[in-house]
Amino acid sequence: MSIELRPSPHLHSGRDVPTIMRHVVYALFPVCAFSIWQYGLSALALIVTVTLSCLAAERIANRMSGTVNTLSDWSATITGVLLALTLPPAFPLWMGAVAGFAAIWLGKSLFGGLGHNPFNPALVGRAFVQAAFPTAITTWAPAFAPQRFSEFIPSSLTLPFMVPNDISAWVAANMVDGFTGATPLARWKFEHFVYPVEDMITGAASASSGETSALLLLVCGLYLIARKFMDWRIPVAVVGSAMIMAWGFQLYDAETYPPMHLALLSGGLMLGALFMATDMATSPVTPMGVWVYGALIGVLTILIRYFGGLTEGVMYAILVGNAAAPLIDKYLQPKVFGARKK
Repeated sequence: MSIELRPSPHLHSGRDVPTIMRHVVYALFPVCAFSIWQYGLSALALIVTVTLSCLAAERIANRMSGTVNTLSDWSATITGVLLALTLPPAFPLWMGAVAGFAAIWLGKSLFGGLGHNPFNPALVGRAFVQAAFPTAITTWAPAFAPQRFSEFIPSSLTLPFMVPNDISAWVAANMVDGFTGATPLARWKFEHFVYPVEDMITGAASASSGETSALLLLVCGLYLIARKFMDWRIPVAVVGSAMIMAWGFQLYDAETYPPMHLALLSGGLMLGALFMATDMATSPVTPMGVWVYGALIGVLTILIRYFGGLTEGVMYAILVGNAAAPLIDKYLQPKVFGARKK
């Protein structure tokens, strides 16, 4: 009689990595569709270009390292879609392709592939192009332009290594009244202008491709939570800590600091909290650790927005949280039953 011994876990949920990743892509479909509805051909081309560049970079990395083809695990697809949703819709397509290769090669393959990367690959790609192309990544296009389905935003088709085309003439030709070329966070930081709540829920305000409708992002995130593909404690901790910080600053000085709804509904807070901070490979696994991790991201986001030189702080807050995740798990390990304190 032979006995087969296997390491834990001994009970499996029946869900593998490709299944989880595939459902995350499904959850992002409505966000992509809404982005295309807002910005038209440029948003569609940006999402396709960045995603294909991530898939190409993954396949090249497989061949160079001699490993099996990992395109079927959907992780590179998620990286491409999320990265595209963090970029402005007017971002030149060739720069989007550079971002995709940087995300996979610098954020994932360099550390040994899926599960070994300490940082979220999409945010690594975003950070790379923010440092490399600071002007292009802060050039915004108006939402719901009349000709968005018949022509590209001029800067989208800029040739490689050329200065992106000015979109002011395109904006004027589309007769987009009231367009300021700034996001809600930028307008508050430099003009102390507060967008109405409905504009940030419906996507009327300028922002990155996937950051304009907080309500839609919340609904898509709830789908993953309901299917148990996401640890709900992380987004609750991120949004909850950001809300408490914003509320506290508003109580302290309502003239200097924006209302709480601007801090929660604008920028990439919802996208980051629901789809990036929850990355299983870069977030803690201990019960208390996920709360501390989420709270750290929420607090840093508000501090960077309010006191830093940048208008947005979600990207850097999550990257700092990723770096701190191993330490958080180390010091917040649950007590082993029967163990004595040293």
